[in-house]
Amino acid sequence: MNNWQEDSNLDFKSLKKAIGNKSDVESLAETCVCFANAQGGKLIIGIENKESEPPTNQKIVIDEMNKVVSRLRSLTDGVGLVNPEVIKHKNGGEYFIVNILPSSRTIATTTSGKVFVRITDNCYAVKSEELTDLASEKNAFQWELVVAQKLSIEQADTEQINFFISKIRKSEKVSDFIKDKSDVEIFEHYQLLSHEGLLTNLGVLWLGTPLQRARLSYPITFQYLVYNEREEKIREKKYHFHQYNPMELLLEIEKEAVELTYSSELSNGLFRNKIRNYPKEVIRELLINTIAHKRYTSSGDIFLEVYSDRIVFTNPGGLPLGISKDNILHERQRRNPHLIQTLHDLKLMEGEGSGYDLVYEKLSLDAKPFPEIESSFNKMAVSVKSGIIDEEALSVIDYINKHFQLTQKETITLGVVATRKKILVTQLSTALQINQEDKLKYWIGTLIDKNILISRGAKKGTEYLLNPGIFSQAKLNLTPSLKTIETYKLEALIIEDLKHNGESKMKEIQDRLSEVYPNDIQKAVYRLVDKNELIKSGGYRNRTYLIPKKK
Repeated sequence: MNNWQEDSNLDFKSLKKAIGNKSDVESLAETCVCFANAQGGKLIIGIENKESEPPTNQKIVIDEMNKVVSRLRSLTDGVGLVNPEVIKHKNGGEYFIVNILPSSRTIATTTSGKVFVRITDNCYAVKSEELTDLASEKNAFQWELVVAQKLSIEQADTEQINFFISKIRKSEKVSDFIKDKSDVEIFEHYQLLSHEGLLTNLGVLWLGTPLQRARLSYPITFQYLVYNEREEKIREKKYHFHQYNPMELLLEIEKEAVELTYSSELSNGLFRNKIRNYPKEVIRELLINTIAHKRYTSSGDIFLEVYSDRIVFTNPGGLPLGISKDNILHERQRRNPHLIQTLHDLKLMEGEGSGYDLVYEKLSLDAKPFPEIESSFNKMAVSVKSGIIDEEALSVIDYINKHFQLTQKETITLGVVATRKKILVTQLSTALQINQEDKLKYWIGTLIDKNILISRGAKKGTEYLLNPGIFSQAKLNLTPSLKTIETYKLEALIIEDLKHNGESKMKEIQDRLSEVYPNDIQKAVYRLVDKNELIKSGGYRNRTYLIPKKK
């Protein structure tokens, strides 16, 4: 119990929320609707959200528990509440569990007509315009477990059965408890077989013959397309014959996609003379995502299109409800949870979500732009560019990566700051898809303590930039960009500029020092005036600045 955490299938509530004068059973009903409209879940009543165990003196009265469950049923429609059970914790305290079934055929609601859905560890209200998406998602949620063809395991492909069992039993991602099960028990564990011993849709995908896969409503079909610089198609490879299970298909595509292994030559001053156009981990993660998060209730091929400057992954069905291009780095919503678990256990993907944190990390290390994501009801497209944003940034990132131990979050943050040279806290939060500034500290991490980044300003005016000292430490013979120039050096530069050019307007100084952000120049000039190192002359529109004459 100590290891349980709230997630997409588990929620903790205080007993006071369910029983007593301050109870709020209506909000518990909303939580039940959330689970029913997603993939089901467990409601743990009697343990606070931030606690791992119930109060030691807490006792559950069976009649009160039954009244709560009865009340929840009366406040919801289309929600299946089953097997309420009182549990005694090892500390002596008690709590109870209510199991909520996924509503496979209807949209669950509260009796007042409200609709909610569970996404990661939160409940979200579904707007009226999103109901169509929710209905489509609900079908997609249940697709894996449907038994459509009434096929027994004896009718499956023997080679595919042996392949799957062999890979599972050899995987270090799989516990010995699972490996020691019989073949049939393993198939049941991964939801490839129903309780009646028939192949589910997921079972057909992994264990079926090509003909059986072809009879799935919308099986995996794939196209690999290559275009020249004029965006004319010069090569194509189609996978429409259903001879591969998902793992075999992934490995075949990777073997075919030689264009994705190309590298670019870099100048000699950098740590690396060659860098891949696309990190192999990014290709694997985005490719497996097209298979793992495909909406198997929608028609259409998966596409991997290779252009001269980018690659584009497209698959049927948009992003899952509640996930957008602006929160994909943080939110977790699994459309095909059992397929994803299987791919994870076969060492093909991260498993707990989209894997975009890994994608962002690898692109950050190569100073490349983050993915561009487009999503509609019918499809989702992810584009990754081959070019490097800034070779100087790449060399600094290379040096830091070799000399400092950074977390994944710190690496992603470093990539954002290094490629932009300097960034406001509001801009950094947007780039990292963070809407609460207090969360930013976990992404900044130790970057400032290790003198990799420096910050200046306060509150929303805070800006982050690479520590100029990093350039000299790296011994790369690179001059720090004037965009990251330290305050005292910028002031000295302005004084030197006015010595050579004489009395000048602000715009004239900014034009001559065009590599520095204009706002930084303006602030520095104002500081110099305050310190009497510059004097100003004229009205607001024609104001000029000059160095005072020595007495």
